Amino acid sequence: MKVSVWYSNEDIRIEEVPKPKPGHQEILIKVNSCGICGSDIVEWYRLPRAPLVQGHEIGAEVVEVGRLVTKYKPGDRVFVAPKMPCMKCHYCKNGHYPVCSNVSERLPGGFAEYVLVPESLIANGIYLLPDNITYDQSTFIEPLACVVRAQRLAEVQKNQTVMVMGSGMSGLLHVKLAKTKHCRVIATDINRKRLEFADRMGADITINAAENVPEQLIAENKGLADVVILCTSAIGAVDQAWKCVDKGGGIVFFAVPHPDIKVTIPINDFWTRETRIITSYYCGPPDIDAAINLVESETIKIDDMITQRLPLEDIARGFQMVMEGKESIKVIIKPNL
Repeated sequence: MKVSVWYSNEDIRIEEVPKPKPGHQEILIKVNSCGICGSDIVEWYRLPRAPLVQGHEIGAEVVEVGRLVTKYKPGDRVFVAPKMPCMKCHYCKNGHYPVCSNVSERLPGGFAEYVLVPESLIANGIYLLPDNITYDQSTFIEPLACVVRAQRLAEVQKNQTVMVMGSGMSGLLHVKLAKTKHCRVIATDINRKRLEFADRMGADITINAAENVPEQLIAENKGLADVVILCTSAIGAVDQAWKCVDKGGGIVFFAVPHPDIKVTIPINDFWTRETRIITSYYCGPPDIDAAINLVESETIKIDDMITQRLPLEDIARGFQMVMEGKESIKVIIKPNL
């Protein structure tokens, strides 16, 4: 079978490997859709594990099950979580699923024709897709779950003003989710096309990030934001975020700068203004359930975010599109197209 092996953003190879055979407690799935995530192109995050098969936003069909697997059968349409917490450790019991101490296996990368689902994911990591969720739509489940968790941690409430800095795919999901809560949403980006997307997806105000963002925010919104969500790693956006959050508000680091870049927090100012700083990494089972419900009920519509569908052989071009960010929002790879 064919897989896409990532060595770097400039070196992505289509290679032939043996098609896996599931063991007694494993499942083989056929990947029909797999999205390219913004984190897939972050080399400082991925290079330590290279070469690797990437892809964790998967919509697939079960094609073969081990003889001890009874919960699933060939033909089932599924979403598979990239990893699953144990649900038993101190962190899981306190709702910190992303930092579970006992995660030992991850789902093999979805940029492949077939993927072997390990036993550790079968109990709680496989989700049957509702009939009205397509394989392409299922690629949004994991990123939307991450967005759900971030806004929950930030305590985003009805009628608040939410500022989303960075209007790529994750930023636009934040826009859409905040609008379901009847929030006033301001979106920023340096990319004019992405601002146009944010406008179409419900943002009340869009601001070019190359301008004086705090000044523009106050002029157009008549005040600062209750919650600022950073969906860009640009240090300039971090500096802007400090000046855009209102008293008693919160800043969410949904994306972070390169580890070598130092971030200076105006802690004395934040101390007197009761400003919270929140980080949000990955998601947990309750967030995945919530994301599936949001897609199934069409509370959040996502088809308008899909900009490209490509065969596995064109994945290098897909990565280039995501890196450039000119015309793409969501690029979906179709390994069995």
